[in-house]
Amino acid sequence: MTNGRVELTRRQWLAGSLLAVGLPARGAWALETIRQGFQTNIWGMPTYYLLKSGLLEKHGLKFEEFAVPSGNLTMQQMVARQVDLGTYAAQSFIIGHDKGGLVVIAQIEQVGRTAQIVTRKDLNLSQVSELKGRKVANQTGSSVGNIFTDVIAPAAGLKKGDFQEVRMDVNVEPYNEIAVAEGIGTSIMDYSKVDKMPVFMAATPDFVDKNPDTVIAYLKCWQEAGRDFKDNPGKVADVIYAFFTSKGYAMSRETFAKALSKVEVDPSFPSDLVPGLQKDAEVLLREKKISAIPDWSKALRPDLWAKARG
Repeated sequence: MTNGRVELTRRQWLAGSLLAVGLPARGAWALETIRQGFQTNIWGMPTYYLLKSGLLEKHGLKFEEFAVPSGNLTMQQMVARQVDLGTYAAQSFIIGHDKGGLVVIAQIEQVGRTAQIVTRKDLNLSQVSELKGRKVANQTGSSVGNIFTDVIAPAAGLKKGDFQEVRMDVNVEPYNEIAVAEGIGTSIMDYSKVDKMPVFMAATPDFVDKNPDTVIAYLKCWQEAGRDFKDNPGKVADVIYAFFTSKGYAMSRETFAKALSKVEVDPSFPSDLVPGLQKDAEVLLREKKISAIPDWSKALRPDLWAKARG
């Protein structure tokens, strides 16, 4: 002690300096906590699996979960900057880009077979045109809802007003398969006949711009999760089946397996996305659901996926 101050020995000073050199500043290595949105139907289950797989923690990522019934709700949360990342199909993404500049960082799956038109079995309907004059439950505002009202119904000769639209939360798997298995409904078509329905992982542009290292680490996790879906499907199915049974769904493993088999999971960034997105955007513009066709060079970020692969 000298004049009330602590004097460090040369040995102590050197030890402290070496320790400081060995520990980089927080900004050089810390990854940002992710606010992950996901939908609680079958479309959101690849994301749910990612969250429960331990892969994010393996890559040093922390996350918060934001579960909602439908992907268009996740999109709205992202536009409001309440959530950083979330999955939904093309129509919801295009609307989200129009309203909030959202960007695609990967394609996670294709789900056209999971979206179906299921009718009450006692009605004995077999064609979409037979829905004229009937009440049709629809996920209004979602990708599924927009495809039905803007594409499928008009192709079957149904105009607005020809049927009464009843708003509902969600109408994709596993609920269709449950209805069929329990003898309640009959599936008359699935959406893959008109749209393969790629589901994208979208991000807010500000999260991507501020946290590129976090996004790249996150995409590395998706590449590993994709391998689990291909190489260890039993493990994946156990995690997802446990989610639905925990929510009270009395669903047999057979029914669940049929529902899950309709989700084609292959995390990637295909090079041919623009033509399909352009077609969807033109329909949304025609229906006045967006203000302009997106600039795809800004809406799509394949560079991030490429860096994650590298």
